Amino acid sequence: MDVCRYLIVHCLLALTFSKLADCSEVSIVGGKDVKKHQPWMVSIQMNQIHVCGGILIQDQWVLTAAHCQQKPITSVTVLVGSLSLSKGTQRVGILGYEYPKTFNVKTKQDDIMLIKLSKKVSVKPKKIPKKEQNIPPGTKCVVTGWGTTNSEVLKPSDKLQMLEVTVVDRDLCNCYYNRDPVITKDMLCAGNKQENRGICWGDSGGPLDCKKNIVGVVSGSKECGKPKQPAVYTFISEKHIRWINNILKKQFNSTNF
Repeated sequence: MDVCRYLIVHCLLALTFSKLADCSEVSIVGGKDVKKHQPWMVSIQMNQIHVCGGILIQDQWVLTAAHCQQKPITSVTVLVGSLSLSKGTQRVGILGYEYPKTFNVKTKQDDIMLIKLSKKVSVKPKKIPKKEQNIPPGTKCVVTGWGTTNSEVLKPSDKLQMLEVTVVDRDLCNCYYNRDPVITKDMLCAGNKQENRGICWGDSGGPLDCKKNIVGVVSGSKECGKPKQPAVYTFISEKHIRWINNILKKQFNSTNF
């Protein structure tokens, strides 16, 4: 039996005998409304239409996925601190984007980005961990976003959604994806064992919260809510924490991009 087949069989057996191990899809299709206010959760919008989620990590900086970049920036705004897209009131423009030169949209390498807002906002941010967190397979986490709740309708959810997911072993995730993309140490996979529960259009850039820490940013999945295709996240690894801190330090006391 080859390694990938062994890992998949092992995971399926674990599902049979334990509720602690999930080896399929992650997601917000099939999620539930967020009830508790999350002021740091933002909606990135193009012409006031939601395209991606993001996390306010400082009063003028949003963390999201690099593939969420939209142009022209004069048409991009960020809705801050609302559980409903239609009822949000604090909207700000953006000054520009910062993302790693190593970002690759095909391989999902370094799919991470910082957005500088046009002004500081009066909302409490969600700070990223000071150091890389240990997130072993089987860890229970929560993914949050405004992505569509119906994979056949490309329309964002008006209400912020959430779903509990479970971190999947990287080797197993590589087997599921046939190493396309290759899941590196700077990525995470997470899933939910039930059918029709998955991230979908509009969930990119949103947070993966594990143990009360933001440890990942939604990068994507090949399909919405399909088994054996766990969602891929950009892991807030030591490398990415260092990159974020360098950008923030470089831009401190600067008003220009």
